[in-house]
Amino acid sequence: MPRTVSATRYVTPLREGGSLPAIVEGDDLGLYVVKFRGAGQGPLALVAELISGEIGRALGLKVPEIVLMEVDAALGVNEPDPEIRDLLKASVGLNLALDYLPGSLMFDPAARDVAAPEIASMAVWFDAFVTNVDRTARNPNLLWWHKTLYFIDHGATLYFHHNWQNLEQSALSRFPAIRDHVLLHWADLIEKADELSRARLCEKLFTDVMAQLPDAWLLPEPGALVPDDKRRAYVTYLSSRLSAASSFVEEALRARASLI
Repeated sequence: MPRTVSATRYVTPLREGGSLPAIVEGDDLGLYVVKFRGAGQGPLALVAELISGEIGRALGLKVPEIVLMEVDAALGVNEPDPEIRDLLKASVGLNLALDYLPGSLMFDPAARDVAAPEIASMAVWFDAFVTNVDRTARNPNLLWWHKTLYFIDHGATLYFHHNWQNLEQSALSRFPAIRDHVLLHWADLIEKADELSRARLCEKLFTDVMAQLPDAWLLPEPGALVPDDKRRAYVTYLSSRLSAASSFVEEALRARASLI
């Protein structure tokens, strides 16, 4: 299970994120990038962030530590910005936070940044698996930190959960958006990444990840009215997606062939 820390100080907002994230200090004196459940994207963004982040970690990709951040009603009392004050008020309870990486720099192909083929290939497979539309040259969501590439911002993944009626169809998606992946150019080992990923992912791992989700984030859906129903539905989706991996792998290989 992720560690739980309590927010002690709102440091500064990060205005570039649609979920209105911020740097917040925890009671362990660490700094975290917090994704608030009270933001417009709601708890589904936090669910996607945790599930995809931990799957990425299981695949060997570097993801900042994910923790649960307890926000108390007193945190925003002295905040002068009414938008931030309202956000904190709407986010009382458990939120999601990632370890802040001070001094990190955004991956930028225009600055001639490159990625190792093994990492690029695994990233392409991973993002196709979790249907991540948010790893493009325009918005890579990749950070260089201590000469290592870190993968961040997975709140837009698993977009099937915005329409649960399409769960089965979405699990079989070829994910054509992979053609816009920022690392596709360097991903010449996609088939090897597929082999490794199938060996590392399984239903038990998916079930273990779902157990980390707070009940409060798992709002009722048709056919998944209680948190455990919803956890099982996520496991079903991910297991089906893994079984159908050859489809999105084929799409990624086709997209790369047209690119180079």
